[in-house]
Amino acid sequence: MYLQNELLMAAPLALYVGLRVRSLLGSKLLKNLWTALFLLIAAAYPVAETLSHGTGRGWTGALVLAGYYALPFLLYLIMTVILVDIVVGLLRLIRAASRETVRSGPFRSWRLAVSLGLPVLVVVFGAINHRVLRAHEYRIEIPRRSSTARDLTIVFMADLHFRDLTSDRFLEELTAKVNAQKPDLILVGGDMLEGDRRDEDTGRYERAFRGMTSKYGIYGVPGNHERFNRMGTGGFLERAGITLLQDQVAAIDDALALVGRKDSRSRERESVAKLMAAARRDLPVILLAHRPTEFAEARAAGVDIQLSGHTHNGQLFPVNLITRWEYDLSWGHLEKGGAHLIVTSGVQGWGPPVRTVGASEIVVIHLALRDGA
Repeated sequence: MYLQNELLMAAPLALYVGLRVRSLLGSKLLKNLWTALFLLIAAAYPVAETLSHGTGRGWTGALVLAGYYALPFLLYLIMTVILVDIVVGLLRLIRAASRETVRSGPFRSWRLAVSLGLPVLVVVFGAINHRVLRAHEYRIEIPRRSSTARDLTIVFMADLHFRDLTSDRFLEELTAKVNAQKPDLILVGGDMLEGDRRDEDTGRYERAFRGMTSKYGIYGVPGNHERFNRMGTGGFLERAGITLLQDQVAAIDDALALVGRKDSRSRERESVAKLMAAARRDLPVILLAHRPTEFAEARAAGVDIQLSGHTHNGQLFPVNLITRWEYDLSWGHLEKGGAHLIVTSGVQGWGPPVRTVGASEIVVIHLALRDGA
């Protein structure tokens, strides 16, 4: 199960929070009801992860969704209760609130309302934020070399995580938003399918990709989720109209060179330098890699632009602080030595359809190719 170790580490905090909220309730009936509810919340995500590998039909879909929402609620419940405890402790320390005040009914009711209400509001905001799809634009200038193009519009997207929970309306919106950019080239940076089930009907995802139009077509690379499903067997990719590059290079109609890498967890993965040796160096070079790693190696090898995803920009605060520490760039645009790294926060998130940091996005790159280099 994904996050198993993290959940086990957080179990003592969750137990503390469950007991703390229970202590704020007055009657024995309410205390017992909360205990039962809290046990359901704590078990909901593991159950959802287990069910998500099943058929995904009927009542199981509702349980999976409820379990996925329970995870961020539990996260922010833990954070809120601990924060409230710290605030109350400080109030007591500076003698702004007496022991009698803290133990009074109105104060306990206020404390309970904040502890339970704030996590609900945060999850509601995160669910809405996750659902709103945006187009993030960048304008970049790189050497033209012998390219026949002068200006290109590239749509880049990653971490689509298509699954049963992805609505037809969202798929239609994604296709329309991509086509609205009138792209010359569409690039997909991995994790196209969630990968929970091998028997999933992928037809509607394929139709969404086939509905996207561009001059040079759609190219993609595998992500870490591609190893969980049957996407790489050929059927899905062919029907979706996606050319998959796995440690391969392609010349895009004398306009630019495209290098696609396997995911870093692949047992056999070529170095950037070796791949670049097979690429046309008389063209601008774009490197497509699922994870935003080895940018220094890419720069040294002569890559002009590296496009990556995977981080989701953390998706749930405070995970974004971890991704900022782990990667040179967790989200956005970085330029070093004339080379560019762009990291997207992804079209959708993993697991919970909740995003409390970052945005659900496609990336639109307006690429200007300059002479004289």
